[in-house]
Amino acid sequence: MAKKLAVLTLIIFLGGMAAADETWELVEREMRLLLSESYYRFTAGDIAGAKTLVDEAYTGYYKGLDFERNVKILISEGRAQNIDDWFEYVKDALGAGKSQKEIREDINQLTHLLRVTARRLDGKEEPSAAARNWTKTADEMGAVLNKAYDIYAAGNPDGAKDQVDVAYFGYYEKLGFEKIVMSRISGDRATKVEYLFSLIKKAMMNKSPNAEVRENLDLLISLLREDATQLDGRTESAVGVFIEALLIITREGFEAILIVGAIIAYLIKSGNKDKTKAVYWGSLIALAASVLMAFILGSILRDSGENQEIIEGLTMLIAVAVLFYVSNWMVSKAEAQAWTTYIEGKVQSSISRGSIFSLAFAAFLAVFREGAETILFYQAILANTQTYFNMVWTGLGVGCVLLVVIYILIRFLSIKIPLKPFFLGTSVLLFIMSIAFTGSGIKELQEGNVISVTPLPGTGFSIDILGIYPTLETLSPQLVLLAIAAATFIIQIRRWKTARTAKAAA
Repeated sequence: MAKKLAVLTLIIFLGGMAAADETWELVEREMRLLLSESYYRFTAGDIAGAKTLVDEAYTGYYKGLDFERNVKILISEGRAQNIDDWFEYVKDALGAGKSQKEIREDINQLTHLLRVTARRLDGKEEPSAAARNWTKTADEMGAVLNKAYDIYAAGNPDGAKDQVDVAYFGYYEKLGFEKIVMSRISGDRATKVEYLFSLIKKAMMNKSPNAEVRENLDLLISLLREDATQLDGRTESAVGVFIEALLIITREGFEAILIVGAIIAYLIKSGNKDKTKAVYWGSLIALAASVLMAFILGSILRDSGENQEIIEGLTMLIAVAVLFYVSNWMVSKAEAQAWTTYIEGKVQSSISRGSIFSLAFAAFLAVFREGAETILFYQAILANTQTYFNMVWTGLGVGCVLLVVIYILIRFLSIKIPLKPFFLGTSVLLFIMSIAFTGSGIKELQEGNVISVTPLPGTGFSIDILGIYPTLETLSPQLVLLAIAAATFIIQIRRWKTARTAKAAA
């Protein structure tokens, strides 16, 4: 009790719990000492004494000194609930007949969570990716996932699912594990792991047999440890960091450049060069919005991973609707514009204000959809590199130059393409992009626990760039869009044939 009063007095002296420097680390240290003593009581066979010490850490410090209240206010209620759950789990584990090694791991998980939370409350950053040992991170995730199984086996599927979310949102996403795997191993590997998380949660909610859940959890833990071993075993080099930074900007920016370049070329080729300003402005506004969204996703919502996935998914699906509309609009104009060219030698077109807004909005969404994610990727790279920060910026710069070259090629080569094939090609491109965005958007909503996951047998592959993933929920709407696109082109071809027949008869 004297220790607790001394810590409380020090907190008040330093100017209040919410603002004091290093104050919460002092509280965390006292809880850690109590939990360590609890472990030694357990090894001595004093289970009741071990539980009493855990209770003292929980009620006397975590709740008694308002640690929990400040976590809820300054971080999130989710983090506070996670700590609550761990205290309860450790206390239950002490009387569950577990081995000393298992109890040690459980207590280590709780003390680690308390430590990083105290640093957050004191205004300090959690360990950077550069200082992070990915094997240790994978082991910590394994402990969380094993706890999820224990909760599930005890008959609480909702609590088990929530614990799997802790591993996914609190570790795999938040600590940058996912983005490092995508950039240094492969996007397909990250997708495989993400879907395994989703499948495990679905199995839990469907109350699948314990053996099935255990098997999938073991597979997930195995994949995480394989990836961690590969990441920790890689020797950082200037060339490697440069290539990594270069590939990210070219991969993420390529789709946006294709869409913006195609729209600009369309306007110029159809005699509406003066309307291109709206598209350029849409792209510039999207860049500014991307920075704001990256800040929101990276800071404000960093403890609410589900919301981040939902925002990204909805943005993509809005982009699908706009791109699909613009694509249909373009293909409907193709033949009429071509006949005007053949007859008058130039295109005379009138684009309404609504059409211009649609084109500018399509450009905005294309850039916005990629921009925020690109910024988050570069944050992960900068956090993960230990020496070659200059190569990150060099790769970014070279990648931007490559994107400019791609845009120029689209812009000027389109002049040499006959009008009708160009319009049709642009329309097909936007159809393809809308189908890709559909798969990616639904995948984000699946990760955000909004849409379920139903794997299709024999389709374990994924093509990330086309948004193709092996689930019923992603492939079904893509097939529907593909059917609509095919019907649109068939109808339009018949109209062109009718128009040519009528012209020949005249």
